[in-house]
Amino acid sequence: MTISTSSFLGDKPVRRIGFGAMQLAGPGVFGPPADPDAARAVLRRAIELGVDHIDTAQFYGPDIVNDLIREALHPYPETLRLVTKVGATRDADGGWVPAGAPERLREQVEANLRALGIERLDLVNLRRYEIDFPGSDEVPLADQLGVLADLREAGKIDLIGVSNVGLDSVRTAIETVGIGEVQNPFSILDRSDAPTLELCREHQVSYVPYFPLGSAFTGGPAALAADPQVSRVAAKHGVSATQVALAWLLAQYDRLLLIPGTSSVAHLEENLAVADIALDGDDLAALDTVTPRPVAH
Repeated sequence: MTISTSSFLGDKPVRRIGFGAMQLAGPGVFGPPADPDAARAVLRRAIELGVDHIDTAQFYGPDIVNDLIREALHPYPETLRLVTKVGATRDADGGWVPAGAPERLREQVEANLRALGIERLDLVNLRRYEIDFPGSDEVPLADQLGVLADLREAGKIDLIGVSNVGLDSVRTAIETVGIGEVQNPFSILDRSDAPTLELCREHQVSYVPYFPLGSAFTGGPAALAADPQVSRVAAKHGVSATQVALAWLLAQYDRLLLIPGTSSVAHLEENLAVADIALDGDDLAALDTVTPRPVAH
């Protein structure tokens, strides 16, 4: 089965494997990396290898990863798409704190623009907590989408996305402001978000899975390597189990985009090589029998 290596983020052509910058921060996505020069080298190598889609956030670090991106890559290639997310911040101990009030979202967009050294963001994801903490008291979705739509009208944002959201919120966002992507957990080990993926397919909205190898709660790469179907397909193609899992994701939807993250050049090159893996019908049929391990919420 031939998988296209290019797709779209909204109306913007991109390669289907981008780069998630979260792991460039220190342990726990908090503080600076041990070797900032190595982090900048990973970013430069990504661009050399054709990456044209980087996913980041001002709360990675915080105030660390966007600085590394600017230092390594500014002035940016004309085709590079910079995507960030808003709706959270960090406390003094590195804890993740919701920050979804409209005025906070506006502040976070401006902080991303300043740190990255740009005037407009290609896409901003609204990060909510519907999957992490279902039923929790959150700022109304309409108020949050409204301020992002205002920022889009002002030229600060090109596209709006949503992250960590349920099906109803995705539908609302599509119908009210129009969105460029959904960023939710999805993998061969956890396919519980399949209805959202289908809604994205119906409306030609890009889908960007996080935890693409399964989360720590589903066993992650170790569970992939231990699965007999995944390991058999990996051996057939002479690749790793994690590469097979990423290739399986690319086969699910032509607007599914991957943003695997790493702080290693070698691992970056391994991730990008997934685009060359041609899974056939037998491979996909075998992988579809992998027992899911959805995370209980």
